[in-house]
Amino acid sequence: MRKLDKTIISCAVTGAIHTPTMSPHLPITAEEIAGEAIAAAEAGASIVHIHVRDEETGEPVTDLDLFQQVAETIQAECDAIIQPTTGGGPGMPVEERISVVPELEPEMASCNMGSINFGLYQLLPRFDEFEYEWERGHLASSRDYVFRNTFEDLEHILPTFDAHGTLPELEVYDVGHLYNAKHMNDRGLLPTPLHIQFVMGIHGGIGATSKNLNHLIDVAEELFGDDFSFSVIGAGRHEFPLGTQAVSMGGNVRVGLEDNLFIERGQLAESNAELVEKMVRLTHEVAGREVATPAETREFLGVKGEAETNI
Repeated sequence: MRKLDKTIISCAVTGAIHTPTMSPHLPITAEEIAGEAIAAAEAGASIVHIHVRDEETGEPVTDLDLFQQVAETIQAECDAIIQPTTGGGPGMPVEERISVVPELEPEMASCNMGSINFGLYQLLPRFDEFEYEWERGHLASSRDYVFRNTFEDLEHILPTFDAHGTLPELEVYDVGHLYNAKHMNDRGLLPTPLHIQFVMGIHGGIGATSKNLNHLIDVAEELFGDDFSFSVIGAGRHEFPLGTQAVSMGGNVRVGLEDNLFIERGQLAESNAELVEKMVRLTHEVAGREVATPAETREFLGVKGEAETNI
C-alpha cells in the first residue's frame, strides 16, 4: 500500500445517520456545520466530510445552496480539503446524490463502492420519544432499506467525478466492494492510485474487528498492490480502537459526529473538534506519528487544489 509518513485525519461533521434527539451537539444549520468543520480543521483534520440538513428539522437533505454555503464558509476560514458526500440520505436517487460534484467541483467527494443493507432500526429502543416526527420513521424504515450503488450507478457516478476533476474516496463497507473497485479499475473507469476508506461496524456491512481490518487490507493489497492508500471508520465505540490500529499500520483515520457521538463510554462528545483532538493524541502517543497538514494531504493524494474548485 501507499503510505505517508504522517497521518491524514478526516472529520465527518454531521452525516445522515444520527438524529437531533441523539445528541444536542449534532450540528444542524449551515452555520453550525461550517463552524464545526473549521474547528475540526484547527484541531488537526486535513479533510472535512460534509452532509447538510434541513435547518428547521435536522433531516438530511441534498440542498445544493446549503452545500455551497457551507463550503464557501469553510474555505474562507481554513485550508482543509472540503469533501462533500455523494451518499446523500435514504431513498435519494443517484442523480440527486451525485449533483454536488458538478455543482461544487470539489477536490474530493465520497463514493460508495456498492449496495448494502443499511440498518439503523436497531437504535429505536434507546429512545422513548423523539424531538422531530421524521426521526422515528428515518430509523424504522431502514429495516427494509438497501443503500443502492449498482454497477450501472457507478458507471454514471465515476465518469462524473472524472469530468469535474474530483478524486473519489472509495467507501468500502464490505469485502465485495473491493472487487467492485477492481472491476471498475479494470474497465478504465477508476484510475489508480486509489484512496480507500474502510467503513466498519455499520449494521449490514463488515463487522468492526481488528481481524476484519487486517483482512480488508490483505485483499486490497492482493488486488491493487502498492496503488492504494487507506483510511478507516469505526462506527460508534469502535472509532478510536480501529482508528488507532489503522494509524499504527501506516494508514489514516476518520472521526466525527457522523460516525460516533461519544468521546468516551457514556459521555457525549461536545464537538467534532473534541473527537479530532483525541485522535491526534492517540496518533502521537500510540502510533508515534505526526498529523498531516492539508498541504501534505493534497500532495499525497494528488488532488487538484482548492483554486480549481467551484467553491
